[in-house]
Amino acid sequence: MATPLSSGLSAGSTDPRLILGEEQLDGGLELLLLAEAALWATVDAALEAEGPGLGRSHWRAAFLLRRRPGIGVQDLSKLTSLSKQAASKTLTDLQRLGLAEKAAGDLDARRRPTALTVEGAAFEARVSERLRGLLGRAYRTGGLDGVAGSRRILAALAGPRQGVGLNRRDGL
Repeated sequence: MATPLSSGLSAGSTDPRLILGEEQLDGGLELLLLAEAALWATVDAALEAEGPGLGRSHWRAAFLLRRRPGIGVQDLSKLTSLSKQAASKTLTDLQRLGLAEKAAGDLDARRRPTALTVEGAAFEARVSERLRGLLGRAYRTGGLDGVAGSRRILAALAGPRQGVGLNRRDGL
């Protein structure tokens, strides 16, 4: 059964002539799953060098804290689909290991923005460096048009999560 790619997207946001069949969509989904496995294998290999106590959720939180400084438990939960309890534990672990610091909330004491420490930024950079290499090689394979196209596709998949925790004053 043919399914329009524009399902769930705003009207006019895609070329109305682009219609993908179930097999094409399943092929894209399969590639996304395989790409995700390759990304996590790269993260896992980098985390092995970091020693015990740090897992995927810790790196994801550190990466998002670098990209969106000041996010707290609620934003981390929304961005990663972790439960609030799991997001809180992840941030607490980073703080306990000296990789992150929580500040007092400006207006609400329950909202405690978190930032990476110097050590946390170094941890995030070591793991992310490997991923940047993997992604850079993939983008070079896709060519200049592929980079822009893949970013549009990923942005459409990310949807409203893209705006969570961004500090508009910093131009992020």
